[in-house]
Amino acid sequence: MSDQPTVSPDAEVTLREVTKDTFRSVIKLSDTLSERHQKFVASNLYSIAEAYVNEDAWVRAVYADDISVGFMMISDKPEEASYFLWRFMIGGAYQGMGFGRKAIDCLVEHVKTRPGATELLVSCGQGEGSPEGFYVKLGFEHTGEKEGSEVVLKMEL
Repeated sequence: MSDQPTVSPDAEVTLREVTKDTFRSVIKLSDTLSERHQKFVASNLYSIAEAYVNEDAWVRAVYADDISVGFMMISDKPEEASYFLWRFMIGGAYQGMGFGRKAIDCLVEHVKTRPGATELLVSCGQGEGSPEGFYVKLGFEHTGEKEGSEVVLKMEL
């Protein structure tokens, strides 16, 4: 990970559009994940391509100050008041610095502005490397439902 820019854990975290100028740095973040983490999230390249053909996808890069440290995509369906965290990752070199929590905080603030938003949903696989514990620590609760083989969690807004 030595080719990753360094950033302070105190950096301001923001969510920004992925642009033609930032596309490559966001794509490269997928390569920084450990093997055990890679099996729990699609690559950023795949996610951006998937967003291109899904009109309800809302895609953002996670920035710590001016450095791209992560990626997220939600399914934003205001006509159904449905908001689902579809993809989320923080680059390997930037994990454990609080950027994931801060990014989710930013996302929650965004979703609260959407029509009829009362909850944010997410699903994840279980096992070693799963983000399940991370989501539970942030206040997501198990719904008892499954999305394919993944457990569904929700956060009341």
